[in-house]
Amino acid sequence: MKSLFILYVTLLFSAFNLVNSQELKSPNGALTMNFCLTDDGSPTYQLFYKDKEVIKRSALGFELKDDPKSLLNDFSILKVEHASFDETWTPVWGEEKDIRNHYNELAVSLKQGGTDRILIVRFRLFNEGLGFRYEFPKQGKLVYFVIKEEHTQFAMTGDHTAFWIPGDYDTQEFDYTESKLSEIREKFDAAYTDNASQEQFSKTGVQTALMMKTKDGLYINLHEAALINYACMHLNLDEENMVFQSWLTPDANGDKGYMQAPSKSPWRTIMVSDDARDILASRMTLNLNDPCKIEDTSWIKPVKYVGVWWEMITGKGSWAYTDELPAIELGVTNYSKVGASAKHSANNKNVKRYIDFASKYGFDGVLVEGWNEGWEDWFGKSKDYVFDFVTPYPDFDVEEIHKYAKSKGVKMIMHHETSGSTRNYERHMDKAYQFMKDNGYDAVKSGYVGDILPRGEHHYSQWTVNHYQYALEKAADYKIMINAHEAVRPTGICRTYPNLIGNESARGTEFQAFGGSKPNHVTVLPFTRLIGGPMDYTPGIFEMDISKLNPNNNSHVNSTIANQLALYVTMYSPLQMAADLPEHYEQFIDAFQFIKDVALDWDESVYLEAEPGRHITIARKEKGSSNWFVGNVNGKKARTASFKFDFLEKGKKYMATIYADAKDAHYKTNPQAYTIRTKKVTSKSKLSQLSVPGGGFAISIKEIK
Repeated sequence: MKSLFILYVTLLFSAFNLVNSQELKSPNGALTMNFCLTDDGSPTYQLFYKDKEVIKRSALGFELKDDPKSLLNDFSILKVEHASFDETWTPVWGEEKDIRNHYNELAVSLKQGGTDRILIVRFRLFNEGLGFRYEFPKQGKLVYFVIKEEHTQFAMTGDHTAFWIPGDYDTQEFDYTESKLSEIREKFDAAYTDNASQEQFSKTGVQTALMMKTKDGLYINLHEAALINYACMHLNLDEENMVFQSWLTPDANGDKGYMQAPSKSPWRTIMVSDDARDILASRMTLNLNDPCKIEDTSWIKPVKYVGVWWEMITGKGSWAYTDELPAIELGVTNYSKVGASAKHSANNKNVKRYIDFASKYGFDGVLVEGWNEGWEDWFGKSKDYVFDFVTPYPDFDVEEIHKYAKSKGVKMIMHHETSGSTRNYERHMDKAYQFMKDNGYDAVKSGYVGDILPRGEHHYSQWTVNHYQYALEKAADYKIMINAHEAVRPTGICRTYPNLIGNESARGTEFQAFGGSKPNHVTVLPFTRLIGGPMDYTPGIFEMDISKLNPNNNSHVNSTIANQLALYVTMYSPLQMAADLPEHYEQFIDAFQFIKDVALDWDESVYLEAEPGRHITIARKEKGSSNWFVGNVNGKKARTASFKFDFLEKGKKYMATIYADAKDAHYKTNPQAYTIRTKKVTSKSKLSQLSVPGGGFAISIKEIK
């Protein structure tokens, strides 16, 4: 790692000669941030891109519980520090081999009149955006305090077009709505759909990452980075003034954060560009997180897997072992005295079928859900002791399955559904992780479906955020990789703890079996959810008519097969699932070849085309190889993508295998129509390729030796 850190100005310890306004420029000079105090000593900031105002003068500060003074005004500047930083670091896995971390920094130390409390606001300005956070240094005047609300503002310059999901303390599993900011209130109820656990806070509340586009073609993204020991931030819109204000998730008491100095907030992030591809290419969120804290990362490896999952999601199978028991009690209920349901999917015979499939086609792992006791009454009962994470059903032999998988060269992936009972999971965590290691499991998919226990806590409150972090760090102690579902949205923490190889935290493929998602959903997610880290989206569905799996489920997967293939490139993750049933892949074995071939880890990524809600085309170079893969996902209208292969090495020849929508394909009426053709290409080649509504294409490019 090469790095450069220069501290080049320290200003003024006397209030008599302080400069009230401070300016910070990005390394390339395109962005300018201005900080100043208002007449009443309130801290504010302003952001410009190429001399065009992006964020109008916006307030900073905190309202504290039982403290009329709070941390809102009456500040003076105590000290100002400027710095520059430039390093190149290598991620354990990622979208490129090396990441540059280059920014200019401004740290403003503020002293509050009458209380002598110190607050530091630290700004980092990158070429693609701004990050800032609050720091509470060690001091006698501010030690323990409770946040009533964080009053960070993001004042918009107009009525921008936004891609948003409703603000909610417990779920992100919504389809995105595209509208003007002024239309959020009127469209909110239609955008707010049912979920296993949810609580809205305002009809103008939205979640980050929030993607917007201005009338004059600027792309703006609001999010947060390094969410540690703090409540998750939402945004609430003041419609009259077009100002977003931070809105933290409360705890069971209604408080927004229990703090002890010294401490700091997460970074608040604003990405800006006149090219949407720059938003996708940004690594600012990762760069605002601490470097990796795991000394030996050799056990952290990208994983391509299949699993006993989709058949249960569609209703073809079941997680529960029996239908004969209305309720169970762990350690008391004797499952050997009841009959096994014919729908129970996690049985030895069926699991071995998936292991055989994984072995035959070169997949790393097999996930099995519904293997352990407790699924008969797991959901919606506010039940604390719901699973113990180590006791299998009678028809699932852990040792036998482990030996069988090992003989086939396949790793098993554990599943821990907590039913939101975080205390119970922490109670069993050491034993559960040790059980995994004893039986050859190196990765776990954890789940938090339903309301959080302790009662009154939310999925995104400070207390529960700390639980997710505890589980992640505890897993690292056991050399276990984590794929957390229903957890808080990621904020780049995978840089610090790269054993976090995946998250759900958004509306994933499972909702295609719950009524479907919008056909342009996957053209929005890379601009929103994926800004914070990879998503376990579980792509690869080939049978779009769910009624063929379950006659009682009339859902339809709103995607073509070519679109599903492209997701392995456009929805970046070091953890990728081929989510459909084995028999469906063997029915379309020529298309399945792309899923077999596509890489998981990359040396380089090139963003060829991008427009949120419309289309995305990305090319990626496989790590340690000359192979490239291209993915294109398309929105609601047919479109012809056009790009050059100038990302290929000059002077070399390649064979491109193009998996594309057939001319008559359509996500709704003809989703399984695709073509496969080969084409010799060089760095001078060009391609024009049709993508139908809800469609796309995928390309495998291999060097001709």
